[in-house]
Amino acid sequence: MTDVHVLGIRHHGPGSAHSVAEALGTIRPDLVLVEGPPELDQVMPLVSDPRMVPPVAALIYAAEQPRLATFYPLASYSPEWVAIRWAVSTGTTVRAIDLPATHSFALRDAADLAKSADAADSAESADADEAAQAPQLTPYRPDAIAMLADAAGYSDAERWWEDAVEHRNAGPVDRFAAITDAIAEIRALDDRPADHPDVVENNRREAAMRRLLRAAMREGHGRIAVVCGAYHAPALVPDNFPPASADNKLLAGLPKTKVAVTWVPWTSDRLRLKTGYGAGVTAPGWYQHLFTHWIAKDPTADVATTWLVRVAHTLRRENLNASTASVVEASRMADALAAIRGRPSPGLSELDDAAQAVLCDGSPLPLALVHRELTVGHNLGSVPESAPTVPLAADLAAAQRRLRLKPSALEEFLTIDLRKPNQLARSVLLHRLVLLGVNWGTPTETGRTTGTFKEAWTLLWQPELAVAVVDASRYGTTIASAAATCVAERAQASSSLADLSELLAGCLLADLPDGIRAVVTVLAERTAMQQDVPPLLETVAPLARTCRYGNVRGVDVTEVQRILDATVVRACVGLPTACAGLDDAAAAAMRRALDSAQDGLSLLPELPLDDWHQALAAVAGSDRIHGAVAGRATRLLLDAGLVALDEVTARLSRRLSVATPAPEAAAWLDGLLSGDAVLLIHDRRLLQIVDDWIAGVDDEVFDDVLPLLRRTFSAFSPPERREIGDQLSRGSDPAKIPTAMTLDMAGADPAIRTMARYLGWEAIA
Repeated sequence: MTDVHVLGIRHHGPGSAHSVAEALGTIRPDLVLVEGPPELDQVMPLVSDPRMVPPVAALIYAAEQPRLATFYPLASYSPEWVAIRWAVSTGTTVRAIDLPATHSFALRDAADLAKSADAADSAESADADEAAQAPQLTPYRPDAIAMLADAAGYSDAERWWEDAVEHRNAGPVDRFAAITDAIAEIRALDDRPADHPDVVENNRREAAMRRLLRAAMREGHGRIAVVCGAYHAPALVPDNFPPASADNKLLAGLPKTKVAVTWVPWTSDRLRLKTGYGAGVTAPGWYQHLFTHWIAKDPTADVATTWLVRVAHTLRRENLNASTASVVEASRMADALAAIRGRPSPGLSELDDAAQAVLCDGSPLPLALVHRELTVGHNLGSVPESAPTVPLAADLAAAQRRLRLKPSALEEFLTIDLRKPNQLARSVLLHRLVLLGVNWGTPTETGRTTGTFKEAWTLLWQPELAVAVVDASRYGTTIASAAATCVAERAQASSSLADLSELLAGCLLADLPDGIRAVVTVLAERTAMQQDVPPLLETVAPLARTCRYGNVRGVDVTEVQRILDATVVRACVGLPTACAGLDDAAAAAMRRALDSAQDGLSLLPELPLDDWHQALAAVAGSDRIHGAVAGRATRLLLDAGLVALDEVTARLSRRLSVATPAPEAAAWLDGLLSGDAVLLIHDRRLLQIVDDWIAGVDDEVFDDVLPLLRRTFSAFSPPERREIGDQLSRGSDPAKIPTAMTLDMAGADPAIRTMARYLGWEAIA
């Protein structure tokens, strides 16, 4: 006769974990069954490896669709982890029981396809909006322990467990029996219909658990311990089993798909309930502290006092005062709060209140720091190299070790000097991962440095990146080959010239010659067929950057240069025609395209720009073209020295005449001046024309012109705006206008001599 003990637990509950350890030590089972897909059996032995440090997660994914994946996170205080470790350390057989992932993934895939089909049908119906707002069903995995705690008036399930379970004199086996009875009463009140999707899923899972438990009982084990979520406990008591035929009927004909399983590092932050993890907890760091205290069973250690000591250490690391006397006072206050609230010992809420009142001087800000650094924490687990993995993940791990880039759950800022080979290799790796969709690093600003030798990255390893790596493994077995294949696929699927150009620039930074060739081939085809001028103009800047910095990195950009030359010529030929008849939105897009192309062309001073300047001249000299575009073309020609300032002044005077509608005049002015006030500051004629025009705008149209003027002048820096205001306040009084005769040449002499030395000129006598 097999003796089955069902231990209903709360996932990631330190109290449950402590009780499970006590119960297993009392029962001494010869078989331990833990809730989880049976596919986990093949990786459970790795739990005993000393290099397996929680938090970790079992990752199960569909072999042909890696994005279809599920994590099973485990911390050191997770009851399942404690049960598996106990079984492995004592040589006891341990298995997982639940609905096999091969079925659950296939069912999920079918449900997703059905949902997509329903969404497509709804989009064509009159009720599409209403269907889009329909609530989504959530998995039927209620937190039964939390239900019991709530019924007892507790807001924290762990506080209830400690008070109602840990402080009971009953043995651990009796405790779990009492919990099972309580959960049975809760389940009896569930009035959901049998065909409810959540109920169907739950019943299917419990049927799979019972079938595996029956098989284990037939093997002749004397004592079996089943560790499962408390809600499932009543359904796994053998005396309550339905007929085996009923369970087999529920599981008959389920679809299958091929799955794989491995272990991946997890973070304490991702164990939180707020991250969307259904079985998450509110305070991973606090739960770890509780579990360590309970397992240690040190009568001299006070869980509240030791926690407050850690709080004080955290505050001191941030240069905040936290004296020993304050810790003692906070501990006393926590005890008093617990007594007032009718608790046998302080919980986290009492400790937080005491810490804020005493250690944080009543301010919530230091307590928020404690919550981030201590209550939640930044722990990142690790798994042994022997864990099953895809070749791409192994190559990434080898690159991380070689380049000394250790993944961390804490956000890190990394500055890379591209002149050093090892740091250049770091940059190449991070850029390749970005192309693969593994966003471990995010490029950020390098500060005031404008050179091309420096990069800055923000690094943050999220557990979900393990799935991204597995998903990217379909492209290749190494980071380099996978990135090149991924780029080639993305290039074929892209229809945007700007996207292709950016992809080409990414290949350059990632040092992917094969990827560059693939993108260049597609880009040449797309540019040859592109008729619209704005996309051609937006392609110029990425291509120019590739030509400029490709030479710096030693990459052959001959083919890219050829495409750039052809793109510039085609854009220049079509520019005057494309700029005619634009409305405000199209004019704004064309103006952005002009600026983008100009920025790109300025990177290559050796490039002949005669065609470009002729096209700009045609745009600037036409009265049929939108003012924002014509004004911008005039400014670009002025900056290139191809139009005299007197000519610009004449055009401005004509454009701001009374014959021109005020909104059109304001648009031309914005195109000419936007982003730079140098023209107005150093040429009083332009400023006077603008001032006179603004003063003469009719009141009826001034409200329409004002927003555009505000946009133009708000882009100027505060010193520039102040200088314009000073000049206008002086008016045309010659006495108020500074001239060269008012300069103090004697006072400027030291500065002039210093600049002469910098420029290599001979000293001024």
